[in-house]
Amino acid sequence: MAVKSRKPSKQRKAIADAPLHIRKKFLSAPLSPDLIAKYGVKRLTVRKGDTVRIMRGEWRGHEGKVVSVDYGKIAVHIDGVTVKKADGTPVYYPVHPSNVTIINLNLSDKARRKIMERRSGKEVIIEEETNVEAPEEEESEEGEKNEEVNKEESNSEEVS
Repeated sequence: MAVKSRKPSKQRKAIADAPLHIRKKFLSAPLSPDLIAKYGVKRLTVRKGDTVRIMRGEWRGHEGKVVSVDYGKIAVHIDGVTVKKADGTPVYYPVHPSNVTIINLNLSDKARRKIMERRSGKEVIIEEETNVEAPEEEESEEGEKNEEVNKEESNSEEVS
């Protein structure tokens, strides 16, 4: 959005009165260096489901998933970033998108993948998350079975 005035009050008013298609651009945040190298895109609009790290302010260093995005207030609500109201109920603390870095993308939306492909000039490949813990559990169960067999063999040797 081109700034038409040098007066701060008019600049604030232009942001407050901006239509939604322009407000969406205000909600962009930089990607982490790993994601920039992987996807070739430097900034993207923050969306629900993204994992972000807060870089500035009272909550600096906190990481969490984006719970909601407020286009009206140009703010992002992050899981775990809450304050208590006077009656004790927790409320999400609004964080401006310029103060966060995206560390994990929600690529479930095809339109978002197309945006990334258009900006980077290369195809976006989604890597499915693999469950690494499951094979370890199977191995531990097998290990327990082997231990039981070894105990039975040692018991049978002691008896004879």
